[in-house]
Amino acid sequence: MVTLRRGLLAMVPAMAARAASAQERTITVASTTSTEQSGLFGHILPLFTRETGIVVRVVALGTGQALDVGRRGDADVVFVHDREAEERFVAEGFGGPRHHVMYNDFVLIGPAADPARIAGLRNITEAMRRIAEARARFVSRGDRSGTHAAELRLWQLAGVDPTQGRGQWNREVGQGMGPTLNAAAAQGAYVLADRGTWLSFRNRQDLRILAEGDERLFNQYGVMVVSAARHPHVKAAEARRFVEWLTSPTGQTAIAGYRVKGEQLFFPNADRPEPARPS
Repeated sequence: MVTLRRGLLAMVPAMAARAASAQERTITVASTTSTEQSGLFGHILPLFTRETGIVVRVVALGTGQALDVGRRGDADVVFVHDREAEERFVAEGFGGPRHHVMYNDFVLIGPAADPARIAGLRNITEAMRRIAEARARFVSRGDRSGTHAAELRLWQLAGVDPTQGRGQWNREVGQGMGPTLNAAAAQGAYVLADRGTWLSFRNRQDLRILAEGDERLFNQYGVMVVSAARHPHVKAAEARRFVEWLTSPTGQTAIAGYRVKGEQLFFPNADRPEPARPS
C-alpha cells in the first residue's frame, strides 16, 4: 500500500508537467465575427493544428471588442479588420507588429423592392445618401466592429449623420454580422456586410447585393501578437507561430482555398503590403 502511494505521488509531477505542456499548446485568438461566421476558421484552423500541434480557441467579437480583449491580455493574438484601430493598438504598445493577411470587400445589401433605388450603383456614398433621403430601413451592427467602423466612414463621406435616424429608419442591433443580416432579412432592410459572411449566409429571403465594386468598400484584415511585455502570461512563441503560419505560403494557400459554392471568400495578400484594391 505504501509502495502504491509512493508510486502515485511520483506520478503527480509528471501529470502536472504534461497538463502544463498541453496548456502551452493552446492559444486564444480574438477575432471578428466575419472570420468565424464565414466558415474560414473552420477551414484553416484544423490545418494549422495538424501541422503545429497548437490548438486555437477563437473568441469572435466585433473588431473594437476583440482589440479590447487583446488590451486586457485575455488573448494571445488579435486578427481583425480595421486598420486604423489596429495601428493605434500597436502604437499604444499592446501588440505587434501588424501583418497583412487577406482582404475581401464590403457589399451593400437590400430588399428586392429597393425603395431607395440604389440597385446597380457603383458609387457607395451616393447609395448611402439615397437610403438616408428615402428614410429607407437600414440595419446597422452598431457594435464597434470593423464593419460598423466602415459603415460610419461611409455615412460621413456621404454627408449623412445616421444618428438623426437612429431608432427610426436606422436601427442598431449591437450584434455580429450573422444576426444583423437576419434582422435585415426579417425587416426588408438595407445592410452593409462583408462579402464573405454574405456568401455563407443562408437566410437571405429577398435580400440581394444592390451596390458593390467601389474601391472604398475594400476590406483589409490584419493580425498581431499581443504584447508579452505588458502581459507576461501571453503565449508569445505559439502566437508567433500562428502569425507566421497565416502569412506563410502554406497559410496563404489555405485561405485562398476556402470557397463557398465555388466562390473564393478571402484573398491572401501577406506578401503585398499595399495591394491593389479591387475595382
